[in-house]
Amino acid sequence: MSGKVIFLLSVALSSAQQLCTPGASDGYKVRLSIRTALGDNAYVWSQNELFLFRATLAFAMRNHFDGQDFQVANIIVCDETPRVSFWFVVTWPDDATRLVDGGEVEQAIRKSRKRINSAFLLNDWTLEFVGIAPTLAASQLPATPPWLIAFGVVMGAVGAGFIILVVSAAVQKRRKKKENVEDVAEDEDSDVEAPAPKPLKNGSVRHEPSGVSNIAFSDDERVTQM
Repeated sequence: MSGKVIFLLSVALSSAQQLCTPGASDGYKVRLSIRTALGDNAYVWSQNELFLFRATLAFAMRNHFDGQDFQVANIIVCDETPRVSFWFVVTWPDDATRLVDGGEVEQAIRKSRKRINSAFLLNDWTLEFVGIAPTLAASQLPATPPWLIAFGVVMGAVGAGFIILVVSAAVQKRRKKKENVEDVAEDEDSDVEAPAPKPLKNGSVRHEPSGVSNIAFSDDERVTQM
């Protein structure tokens, strides 16, 4: 009896392995770049790591198909290479000979992509599912809305312009006031009275500073009068 069970299990396993072939329409190739991602902290890929991969895929399938009891045995792996690449397919829990559609597998992977990556300390580019585009991180909204930033810039420009106008007006007013003071000073200088003319001994008046007096002429005039 036990021999028959072992035979049936081996037949089932052999048929499942035949479902996984490179290039299968419902299968996907996986490439891991562990050393590129982790450098000196890179871990060695082993059968234990492969088991973890199959377990995370079974989790992703359960998460996608609510109520379906996917197991590690439903994740069939083949064509492993030393550079850590392989193909895999997924079978249905109630029929190990029937493959889950590749589109459904892709949706399950995309839904749990972060959980799969975190299990291996990798990201979408170092744990690559060939044929499945990397998931884009959700765009983060800035803490300050863009319209508020634009409003602040505009108000800052208006405020700076207002300050420049006030300072410019004050400088011009001060300059104009200084010019007026200088003009008043010049007018006061021009209004200063000329010194009174000095009388001469002969009764004539010497006008200064309109001309140069001729002393000799004055003396001759005085002699003539005598």
